[in-house]
Amino acid sequence: MSIYYSIVFLYCVLPRGESSPVTRNSVRKFPDGFLFGTATASYQVEGAWDEDGKSENIWDHLTHTQPSLIADYSNGDIADDSYHLYKRDVEMMRELGLDFYRLSISWTRILPSGFADRINEPGVAYYNNLFDEMLKYNIEPMVTLYHWDLPQRLQDLGGWTNPLIVDWFADYARVVFELFGNKVKYWITINEPKQICYNGYGDSSLAPAIDFKGIGEYLCAKNLLLAHAKAFHIYNDDFKATYGGIIGISLSAQWYEPASDSIIDIEAAEEQSQFEWAKYSHPIFSESGDFPAVMKEKIAAKSAEQGFPRSRLPEFTQEEIEYVRGSSDFFGLNHYTTYLVYRNESVYGVHPVPSFYDDIDTGNYQDPEWEAGESQSVKIVPLGFYKLLTEIRESYNNPPVYVTENGFATYIGLQDEGRVRYYREYLSALLDAIDEGCDVRAYTAWSLMDNFEWMKGYTQRFGLYEVDYESPERTRTPRKSAFVYKEVVRSRTLDLDYEPNTDVMTIDDGH
Repeated sequence: MSIYYSIVFLYCVLPRGESSPVTRNSVRKFPDGFLFGTATASYQVEGAWDEDGKSENIWDHLTHTQPSLIADYSNGDIADDSYHLYKRDVEMMRELGLDFYRLSISWTRILPSGFADRINEPGVAYYNNLFDEMLKYNIEPMVTLYHWDLPQRLQDLGGWTNPLIVDWFADYARVVFELFGNKVKYWITINEPKQICYNGYGDSSLAPAIDFKGIGEYLCAKNLLLAHAKAFHIYNDDFKATYGGIIGISLSAQWYEPASDSIIDIEAAEEQSQFEWAKYSHPIFSESGDFPAVMKEKIAAKSAEQGFPRSRLPEFTQEEIEYVRGSSDFFGLNHYTTYLVYRNESVYGVHPVPSFYDDIDTGNYQDPEWEAGESQSVKIVPLGFYKLLTEIRESYNNPPVYVTENGFATYIGLQDEGRVRYYREYLSALLDAIDEGCDVRAYTAWSLMDNFEWMKGYTQRFGLYEVDYESPERTRTPRKSAFVYKEVVRSRTLDLDYEPNTDVMTIDDGH
């Protein structure tokens, strides 16, 4: 089913001001074999930014040269100090009873030059020690090759806008597969292409903050998809038979709901979805491959109007289309919230020309009645999660879905009722989707613990565990949500009425 028809079909289900799906039972069971985990990323937690041979990445560079871009002028130099405290991290995983832990490899900790000419052995030892500690307790590593921390030296050569990065990334991926393939069975090539390309190259809201609107994000998009596909094929051809793992990509996808039942707003919501996330899912998961047709048409038309001799969106050759299509064993989904989308005269001429949002020509907002936490953009709208999972099933022939991020920011403190509500309602919406046939196989809470939240620094807390950044030991303390999530993992059920005893977090011997 196309996005257009699914929006028409589902539109009437989301009443304004109501964010919760209808709950069928107060206690609901997850399918047999369903996996539970938590996630972090290397720059956000590891620290040790220049220790043991690690070189500078784009976040080191940005936070050191332009600290004013970070909300609290902070950086990830120490962060949660997981480089030294990884055993405590694994202890937390054991306390929660996790099936897996999603983390990312720091490219510059393994390959300091960015190239595969020299492997940094202390960096290899760190990840081996972490993986061994996890596997000792039957916690599977789910490893992301690239979670935003490009080597600065490669950025100096153009980063993701240089087509040679397809080979640079492939070389890096091969090194990592060779080093850790015997310990890692779940691989993710790249985390959130939209944020990498739009926020990093078409805007200045993430590193490397290039802000080359309407061009940078599209050059990045094509190169990134080809780099992902090449890493996928390397693993598929040279490692899968030996190690038996799976490999995919994690896409950031929010739900875009029409602001009204007018055909104009319905089409606007469809196009917003196509530009925001189907730009990356359609080339991989659709039967036809390639960028979505509406993107190609709109950007080509706008480019011609603006005097460009060709579309600002680079074309794939037919060979490239076939190379990218099908290059994922699962749909990795990072989802947080929902937006209402409209199109009227107010949206025209308000964005720079050219730019990504001028190409879309839509407006969006969130219902003020939806509950928010510390992050005002992440509001509790679980029905949007259900709709998104349904859309993925209907558009892409029901691929296996691994929810690789889902979470909610709260304020400092251990009684995080908003996060508890968020997880309960989103897990209930996920079960609604499973009940209707969605092949969802895993759920990953973002995040295991508070961490460096990119441009927001340490001002937003997403952790199940609170981190004391005033303490040299970076003390981690479980919040109420950690106890609630622990019970979900232990019982394999969602009990909406469960109230935990939060006196002490213990490790279950049976894990």
